[in-house]
Amino acid sequence: MLPGADGPPAPGPVRAAFALWLTAAAAGVFMTAADGLPLLPFLPLHMAVCSAAVLVAVRMRRGDRWARWVLACVLGATGTLSLTAWAGASPGWPPGFADVLAGAGCVLHLASALTATVLMFRPAANAWFRAVHR
Repeated sequence: MLPGADGPPAPGPVRAAFALWLTAAAAGVFMTAADGLPLLPFLPLHMAVCSAAVLVAVRMRRGDRWARWVLACVLGATGTLSLTAWAGASPGWPPGFADVLAGAGCVLHLASALTATVLMFRPAANAWFRAVHR
């Protein structure tokens, strides 16, 4: 339970989803930074988006149902689509070290976001969000 939060403590799936959203945000920033010069101008924007994602994840962890839907719809769906489009771009063969790092960040980001989205809607999580009713 987070400081200042009332009600029952968050179940395991919600706590795990929170940790995975933090991982996804960090991996997203890492992926953009590792991609090097072409995406460097977008790094501040990506950091702002990831910072907003962390703030929304904190609200989700506290029991705000709207935050769960924002994470699932905006970051889970839209973010996944944009990252799969990025991953489909061919870096050429053999890939450089930066391409491998960026690809690893992309895979980590996708795996974390998709797993977190599923965990937020597990039965225990659904019951907890109904119980705290925010």
